[in-house]
Formats: sequence, structure tokens, C-alpha cells
Amino acid sequence: MTSPVVLRRAVAADAHAAAGVWLRSFDAALPTVVRPRSDDDVRAHIRDVVIPLRETWVAETTAVDGGGGEGAGGDEGSGGEGAGRGDRAGVIVGLMVLDGDHLSQLYLDPAWRGRGLGDRFVALAKERSPGGLSLWTFQVNKPAHRFYERHGFTAAEFTDGSGNEEREPDVRYEWRP
Repeated sequence: MTSPVVLRRAVAADAHAAAGVWLRSFDAALPTVVRPRSDDDVRAHIRDVVIPLRETWVAETTAVDGGGGEGAGGDEGSGGEGAGRGDRAGVIVGLMVLDGDHLSQLYLDPAWRGRGLGDRFVALAKERSPGGLSLWTFQVNKPAHRFYERHGFTAAEFTDGSGNEEREPDVRYEWRP
């Protein structure tokens, strides 16, 4: 049986849907964290910076599936119209961004958490950066901590959040082979 989702490099046409995944995921996973950017600013940033300048990957549905599974994920996100629906192909349901050996973003549509997409993205990130990876996540995002620790990441640094846009305490994780 083939997977109903393919991981592929993002293209410019994916920007709106990928931003939707980011927005839905952030809101679902981090309801207490204040975003410093408006929805439109997030969409523009993904369109103008993330997709053209970073190694950006998306998870796209390829087959009819039941959709709407529940789950607890890590630092995972949301999408555009129809996101989270598994009843049609071509829907962006996940986003991962690599910047060298830094896993800068991993977001899954909330309806797609707990279905192995985050695991597949982390395996891909490790394949793309076999010498090791680092990432940041917020201290309040305990499901993300469990997710990354399950994948061999260890907490390397805790901060008060003064170095991030949200001013939210965070933790840097590292994975070394």
C-alpha cells in the first residue's frame, strides 16, 4: 500500500497553502503564544522568503483517505483551503524548512498529526543533514519536546525568549548521529 501523502520540495505555487498549514498548526499547538506577525505577514514571509530562499518541503495528499485523524504532534502546522481534508488529492498538509543543519520549521495540519508525517519529515531532515541537526521550540510546547526527544534530539539550551520574535521562553534541541 502506498502512502496517501508525498513529501516533495515546495514551489512558489505552494506558498498560500503552506502558510495556511503554518497558521492553523501554530494556533492549535501554541494557543498561549502571541504571534508578532499578522496572518498576511506570515503568508508574505513564506511566499517571499521561506520558499524561495530555504530548503522547504511540503507534505501533499495523493490519494483518497479518511482524513481527520486525531493526534498530538510536535512543532507541526496547517494549510490553505481544504487543508486537513483527506478526501481529495493535492492538499498541502505539512511543511518543513531546513536552513543548513538547522530544522527551522516543522508544522502539520492539526487533522494530520499522529499519522506519521512528522516522523517522515524528521527522517528526511536527518537524511539531508547527516552530520546533525539543531532546532528551537517553545518551552510551553511539551508535545514538541516529547516528539523530538523520541527522535533522538536532546535539549541543549533553555532561554528566556529574549532572542525570539514572540518573546516566549524557548529551548534549543540538537541531534547528533
